[in-house]
Amino acid sequence: MKRDTRLSDVLHVLLHMARQERPATSEVLAKAMRTNPVVLRRTMAGLRDQGLVRSEKGHGGGWTLACDLSKVTLRDVYVALGEPALFAFGNRSDAPDCLVEKTVNASLNQAVLEAEQGLMTRFGEITLSKLSADLQSRVKQRRGALDVEKIHGGPA
Repeated sequence: MKRDTRLSDVLHVLLHMARQERPATSEVLAKAMRTNPVVLRRTMAGLRDQGLVRSEKGHGGGWTLACDLSKVTLRDVYVALGEPALFAFGNRSDAPDCLVEKTVNASLNQAVLEAEQGLMTRFGEITLSKLSADLQSRVKQRRGALDVEKIHGGPA
């Protein structure tokens, strides 16, 4: 089963954008996400609607951050993505009158609800500035630049 990597992808792109001094094009960011620029623009449009990024058209245009990294949490980004499913399994529903099925489903539903609540609480505690600070520490350890075009390939 393919995993949904949109949250990870978007966080990746946002951290690259935070380090850019100029707008980043959809083509460059799409390479970082390993996707098509059309998919990237669709994803970024949702973030723009939530006030996290903005886009500028024309020569020298592209995507820039429109938010304060210290005020945006992983939960905010998750919500901006449309709150994709956190867990990719479901309940059996072949025999709705079966007491065993009802028992199992009730237990699984409660466990998933508790796990989702815990994860959302934790997402709300992690800001983009915390991720950015961790990234900066890793960059210093490596003693190298972190240029999205150099790492993920320049324009086609």
